[in-house]
Amino acid sequence: MESETVTKRKTSNETNKKTDSLDDEEEIGLKAKMTLINGVTVIVGAYCYAELGTMIKKSGADYAYIMETFGPFLAFIRLWIECMIVRPCSQAIVALTFSVYVLKPFFPDCQPPDDAARILAFCCICTLTFVNCWDVKWATAVQDIFTYAKLLALFVIIAAGLYFLLNELQDPVKNLPRAIAISCTLVTVVYFFTNVAFYTILSPEEVLGSEAVAVTFADRCFGLFAWTIPVFVALSTFGAVNGILLTSSRLFYAGACEGQMPEILTMIQIHRLTPTPAVLIMALLSMLYLMSSNIFALINYVGFATWLSIGAAVLCLPWLRWKQPDLQRPIKVNLLFPIFYLLATLFVVIVPMIASPVETGYGCLMILSSIPVYAVCVAWKNKPKWFNKSLSVMTTILQKLLMVLGKSNKPAQV
Repeated sequence: MESETVTKRKTSNETNKKTDSLDDEEEIGLKAKMTLINGVTVIVGAYCYAELGTMIKKSGADYAYIMETFGPFLAFIRLWIECMIVRPCSQAIVALTFSVYVLKPFFPDCQPPDDAARILAFCCICTLTFVNCWDVKWATAVQDIFTYAKLLALFVIIAAGLYFLLNELQDPVKNLPRAIAISCTLVTVVYFFTNVAFYTILSPEEVLGSEAVAVTFADRCFGLFAWTIPVFVALSTFGAVNGILLTSSRLFYAGACEGQMPEILTMIQIHRLTPTPAVLIMALLSMLYLMSSNIFALINYVGFATWLSIGAAVLCLPWLRWKQPDLQRPIKVNLLFPIFYLLATLFVVIVPMIASPVETGYGCLMILSSIPVYAVCVAWKNKPKWFNKSLSVMTTILQKLLMVLGKSNKPAQV
């Protein structure tokens, strides 16, 4: 009887192990499929943007497309979403990610202290704000160096994952479409194999429960050299924060050219020739978002607002096909592309509304707050003299304080 019981237990354990193994394989397969689906969606969206970009040749990307298609009101909402929510909120999230990966090796058995992570994220933003205000060449050099670090980290993860996976198996018009195909495919392949590597080494529970997945992966694979991956990830996120600061000034400039942003945000520092006001306002907004106690709420704000505005931009394509069919289109995609992308966008917008209605509601309120701002600052043309004079005085004070000038080389008039 005892031998039969032992045999049954062994059989049961083996069955459970096989079931767990099958579940893990299904999880890996599902994640891999989702990565490929995301890659295909991104490629479709990129081709939609290729048509819009070659048709509407203005600075500002989404903002310019919506301005040309739907007019200044919706364009301002898009500008508000990008400048007040997406860019600074994304910067805060990435800076917090940077701080978590820097601190995690010092706290291997628990989460890093929240206050320490926020202080380090604050220091990260301040450092890169100084770099971007001091010299544009420094900022671009930082971006190049840390981009290489990101790719190196991903290739190291992929190589480790493939090693274990193989062990298991053994037991513009011309160039733009080509660039989209090559770059999007390359990024999709890189992240596909990165996910495969993660789920080959780690169980789904470990991935979901980890504060920093790459750190857990490195601890499992690299032993004494586990510190290398969090270092590379920290470098990557540091570069991402720099990239947001570096590119934001273009959006401010495009909005100010249309009279929808304060002119001072287009000005440059007279000695350093850097867009100091735009960089500073972006840094200050990011620091405000750092005060949020819930990073997942920040992610929901960004995701909802981003996909809503991207959907509006892609909607420009079929709308212009209908309203202005004679516009010159050097690149012309099949209408199934924007339809597919809009459906995917709709799905991504609706899911957060169901899963996180409170955070999504706050995101909606932040978006709707653009309406009174537009009514007062843009649509209201006959402002009182005292109002215009006050704005002019404030602009002049900021110009003197920051030592910035616009294209006219004269104090700005608001």
